[in-house]
Amino acid sequence: MAMINCPECNNNVSNTAFKCPSCGTQLRKPKRGFFGKLFKWSFVLFNILMFVWLVGGMNAATKGYESLNGAEQAGAAIGTTLGAAMIVGIWVIGDIVLGLFVLFTRPKAA
Repeated sequence: MAMINCPECNNNVSNTAFKCPSCGTQLRKPKRGFFGKLFKWSFVLFNILMFVWLVGGMNAATKGYESLNGAEQAGAAIGTTLGAAMIVGIWVIGDIVLGLFVLFTRPKAA
């Protein structure tokens, strides 16, 4: 274990330390482990997927809307709203679950 000098107080500190024991200056940042990175990128990709799904679903649901009569337009609007509500509900629940995994696998200073 090598010793380095703290940039703030100039005391000798181990090169594996995250903070200086004397002044508390952060010497290096803790890094995420494999599962931490996996959950973080899963969270990001899930949000991108849900956004694409929502936009694509709304685009497909409104295609040909003008050619419908009054009752059919009302039914299409109600169905589109219910579909959007389901997508947003899945999005929120998925973000909560994946967000908790990301939170619990965040890097910690030893």
